[in-house]
Amino acid sequence: MTGFGGFESFGFILLAAAIWGLWSTVKIVPQGSNFTVENLGRYTRTLTPGMHILIPVLERVTHRLNMKEQVMDIPSQDVITRDNAMVTVDGVAFYQLLNAAKAAYEVENLDHSIVNLTMTNIRTVMGSMDLDELLSNRDQINHRLLQVVDAATESWGVKVTRIEIKDIAPPRDLIDSMARQMKAEREKRAQILESEGLRQAAILKAEGAKQAVVLEAEGRREAAYRDAEARERSAEAEAKATTLVSEAISHGNVQAINYFVANNYMKALEAMAKSPNQKIIMMPLEASSVIGSLGGIAAIAAEAFGGDGSAAKPQGLPPRGPRSGSVPTT
Repeated sequence: MTGFGGFESFGFILLAAAIWGLWSTVKIVPQGSNFTVENLGRYTRTLTPGMHILIPVLERVTHRLNMKEQVMDIPSQDVITRDNAMVTVDGVAFYQLLNAAKAAYEVENLDHSIVNLTMTNIRTVMGSMDLDELLSNRDQINHRLLQVVDAATESWGVKVTRIEIKDIAPPRDLIDSMARQMKAEREKRAQILESEGLRQAAILKAEGAKQAVVLEAEGRREAAYRDAEARERSAEAEAKATTLVSEAISHGNVQAINYFVANNYMKALEAMAKSPNQKIIMMPLEASSVIGSLGGIAAIAAEAFGGDGSAAKPQGLPPRGPRSGSVPTT
């Protein structure tokens, strides 16, 4: 029984050794990873995704590397700009391993090396810029950092795809000063815009007044032109009437001159009667002349409406009045 138990134990040991040997010989590499293999302490090859068989005892897997794109945070640090302003900066970096052997054997602690390299170049790039340029040209900073860090990590088998500055935080007193400056600048722009609006309003008002004056002058000119035209027409009519009367007189028509004189005489009396500061008008009158003129007007009217062409003589004229008298006005 004792011999059988010892043989069973030896069988278990051989089975365990076989399983261990098989496990150490057959390696399955997952997708997105690479394994480095050493033969007696010397790098020999890189295992890509899939199943691989190693030489027992002699070969072993030393590094298991992630070949996918990875991201790492860049810790915050204080940076002094070219104009001696201190800001706190942090960021993030994206990188991918392209050569597993270089990443495993060319640098010790790859992640730590990339972080320190990026932080050093952040101080270098930002320290060469003024604060205003630093705050307004973040894309330019990212581009310069990417070029420098990517060139430095190329020998490590690493491709740095992006470097982004997450936050740039100036000190509190500097932020307050910038806020006051921004407020003053906005107030200045507001005053400029207000002044520009007032200037435009004044210009428009002056243009409107000018246009009104021009239109008023044109209106006065048009009115004067109309008045002159009316006076011209009136003068033409008066001249024509005078011409007709003169022609009638030249042909021996006494009623025409009587009508003309009586008409002007009555207009003069009407104008004097309408005077606001006169109540009684004293003047010498030749009553017979007035009556004769009235008789002439009656004769002309009779000719116009009688139809026989003969002048009608006035009938029942009143006797001659005094040579002078007073004519009360209404």
